[in-house]
Amino acid sequence: MLPQSYQTIFRKHLSEQQYLTLEILLLLIQAHRQVKLSKLASLFPQPIKYESRKRNLQRFLGIGKLCVKLLWFPLIKYWIRQSLTPKQLNREQRRYFHKKQYQKYGYWMVALDRTQWKGRNIFMVTLVWGTHALPLYWETLNHVGNSNLQTQKRLIKTAIKLLKKCRIVVLADREFHSPKLAK
Repeated sequence: MLPQSYQTIFRKHLSEQQYLTLEILLLLIQAHRQVKLSKLASLFPQPIKYESRKRNLQRFLGIGKLCVKLLWFPLIKYWIRQSLTPKQLNREQRRYFHKKQYQKYGYWMVALDRTQWKGRNIFMVTLVWGTHALPLYWETLNHVGNSNLQTQKRLIKTAIKLLKKCRIVVLADREFHSPKLAK
């Protein structure tokens, strides 16, 4: 069973059938630790042939409603709100918690990273605080190698819209070297 906050967000954007399919998929991935479509289709509890289940899952995973901005961003906003203002605490405890949180972690950072993973060039924006990191937004790049400044700006702009009220330090994935001094 998904947490209530997840259910609220998913049910808002997905039909009942799509929501149930997503919930079953997430449970299968957690239980069997597999993300291969063929394996998930063989495990999916639907009384139809294997090939039909596989096509059904392919169509489901291709729907436009399963996008980062529509489903992932509201979850991130919820988590950030919950981490900044725990509801079980009174005003004095919340102030103390907030003060200690920034003393311990200092500030929140947004980090850019590009990685090559199984032949895919993935560019990711991550929220980092203390020893924790949470992916905010990612894209698969169509080219091999580094990204240009326009791509970085576009990606970070999308992620920063989420974090307008947080203190942010932006780190790039490039190393900046000072020029060597002439002797």
